[in-house]
Amino acid sequence: MPAPLPTIVHITGMSGTGKSITLDILARRGWEAIDTDFGDWLVKDTDGDLIWDEPKIEARLGAVPPAGRLVIAGTVRNQGQLRNRFDAVVLLTAPLDIMLDRVPARATHPYGKSTAQQNDIRAYTRTVLPLLRANADLEIDTSMLDPEAVADVIEQFVDGRRPA
Repeated sequence: MPAPLPTIVHITGMSGTGKSITLDILARRGWEAIDTDFGDWLVKDTDGDLIWDEPKIEARLGAVPPAGRLVIAGTVRNQGQLRNRFDAVVLLTAPLDIMLDRVPARATHPYGKSTAQQNDIRAYTRTVLPLLRANADLEIDTSMLDPEAVADVIEQFVDGRRPA
C-alpha cells in the first residue's frame, strides 16, 4: 500500500478564535505546526501591513515529508495567494463578544489588549471574516467546543479527505 500523501492545512480566523491553542494541540499530536504570528514568517508590505513572506512560506510548503502533516496558522491579507498550496483551509470562528473576552486574557499573544486593537477586531469581523468564510473548506465555532475537540474535528475532516 502506498504511503498516504502529505497533508497541508491552513488554520485561519479572527484574533481570539483559538488558532494558537489548536496549533499547539495538533503539534502535540505529531503535526508539524507553524504559527506565522511568530518568527520571521511575516514581512511588511508597501502599506506597512504585515503579510506572509510568500517565498519563505512557499519553500516551507514544498518541504513537507512524504507522509507528514503540516499545519500553518495565521490570518494575513495575502494568504489567498497560497490558497492552492493547502489541502484544506479551516476557519475558526467565535461570537465577537467571546473573542473580545479572550484576547485581553491570553498570555501567548500581545495583540488585542488595547481598545484600538479591539476596535480593529470589531471592524475585521465585519469586513475580513466574510472573505475568510468564502475561502474556507471547514468552519468551526470554537465557542461550542473545547480546544481538544476542535483539533479532533480538524483531524477527522482531514482524514475524510485523504485518499486511502
